[in-house]
Amino acid sequence: MKTPDAKRPPLGAPPAAAGGGSDILRTALRRNIGAMAGGTVLMGLYQAGETAFPIALGLIVEHTMRGERSLGALALSIAALAVIITTVSLSWRFGMRILQKANTTEAHRWRVKVADCGLQPVARDVDLKSGEVLTIATEDADQTADIIEVVPLLVSSLVAVLVAAVALGLADLRLGLLVIVGTALILSVLSVMSRRIGSSTREQQARVARAGAKVADLITGLRPLHGFGGNHAAFRSYRKVSTEAKRQAVTVAVANGAYAGTAMALNAALAAAVTLTAGWLAFDGRITIGELVMAVGLAQFIMEPLRMFSDMPKYVMMARASAERMALVLVAPPATTPGPERPAEGGDLELDCVRYGTLRALKFQVAGGEFVAVAAYQPRAAADLAAVLSLKVPPEAYEGAVRISGQEIAELSVEAVRAHMLVNPYDAEIFAGTLRTNIDPSGTSGSVDEAVEASMLTDVVALHREGLDHAVRDRGANLSGGQRQRLSLARALAADTDVLVLHDPTTAVDAVTEQLIARNIAALRRGRTTLVITSSPALLDAADRVLVLDDGVVTAEDTHRNLLATDEAYCRSVAR
Repeated sequence: MKTPDAKRPPLGAPPAAAGGGSDILRTALRRNIGAMAGGTVLMGLYQAGETAFPIALGLIVEHTMRGERSLGALALSIAALAVIITTVSLSWRFGMRILQKANTTEAHRWRVKVADCGLQPVARDVDLKSGEVLTIATEDADQTADIIEVVPLLVSSLVAVLVAAVALGLADLRLGLLVIVGTALILSVLSVMSRRIGSSTREQQARVARAGAKVADLITGLRPLHGFGGNHAAFRSYRKVSTEAKRQAVTVAVANGAYAGTAMALNAALAAAVTLTAGWLAFDGRITIGELVMAVGLAQFIMEPLRMFSDMPKYVMMARASAERMALVLVAPPATTPGPERPAEGGDLELDCVRYGTLRALKFQVAGGEFVAVAAYQPRAAADLAAVLSLKVPPEAYEGAVRISGQEIAELSVEAVRAHMLVNPYDAEIFAGTLRTNIDPSGTSGSVDEAVEASMLTDVVALHREGLDHAVRDRGANLSGGQRQRLSLARALAADTDVLVLHDPTTAVDAVTEQLIARNIAALRRGRTTLVITSSPALLDAADRVLVLDDGVVTAEDTHRNLLATDEAYCRSVAR
């Protein structure tokens, strides 16, 4: 079992739903009940075997002291010890194998679950950044799954303590009572200390998660920071949150150290008390030499299960804390409640009196198979339009309706909308992998080559011996801005969706390449609905018609060339 190095809910984050963390732990325990039962039996057998070893030694000494010395008795003693050692070895090996397999599998399940929920849009009042979600999906998932090992180890340690108490009690009742009362006192003291560790660790988790989120933000904005010389200010900002996390980590380490030291001291004190009491009883003639050997051996042995037993409250607190952090993601309210319907194949795209942000009763329609461009005079209006179409804004957050094939988005499932309509943002992410895996992440597209040609990515492919298998670094660090933009465009085109929305897909390429890309998009998307939000003359010219978006409404509609000839404001806005 891994030592918890936990993270906790972010400062100011909303509390998890009632019972959220507890429900997660119950779910983990319920679906691993079989593995835990088998592991508990084997680990209990291991602890019983460990306890039996000093008992067997005591019995052997007792028989020897009585004069029962023979070759057969020696062989029987050796065989008995061999059976005990074999039982201890095999039960530990297979018990831990079962528990760790269940632990690893359960952690994987929660990682996948958190990742799945993290990829879905949630209500904006949930204050969780990508760095925090990453921490929850990794360390907190692992620590929550530790409960699978904690419970069997707790039970097996209890078995060891009880077996030792019974064995000592049979020798002398006072020895058995000493073990039971001492164990109860140790657990009472440590349970109080574990609460302190839990509260300190929650604060540490919050600060470490914030530091991780800060790192993610800084890495995302590294290029702009270099551009305007903000490196030092960014470093100071990170150092501040990192220092706070370090101080809290030291506080938690001190608390953990105090807990471990107290546990060790109390366990050693109990072992010493059992040993001294047994010695006094033997000296007084109330127990035999064999029973003294057994008592001394058990006093030494009992320290290990006592240590494990006394550590369990801390591990339970860590698992519960991590489960509560996972609940922040798993019970986060969705941005919208999707409907059950699916849009019809092909179809059109319609905005009906949409009011959101800078958009004021925006109304237009793109017929099925049509290529339409939107020339937005205000960049904010273009961003608001893209946000509404990409479902970053839930339907209930704006007035009016967006329809695909005549059906409102609010009536459709998110998965169905995204499978039918792809909205490619101007700042689309590039992932570590290859050119091919960035263009076709699912490996199912049949139009990768056509998408590469249409996006004019052919020169990038030709530059490298590996072609489409050329390695791409995280965020496309080994590609230029224009290459990253063309790679993102190729991915959107390779998806071959019924409706494609592109937001400024050519801002980072030269005019000649832009002209070729515009023609290629028009040719490749012929017969499928395409909407391009752009100020590029090449793309505007390639469109069947252009909608002029000014002050949140459509103020003009015609072909690009007609608008150039008749609309002076349009000419000033888009002519280069």
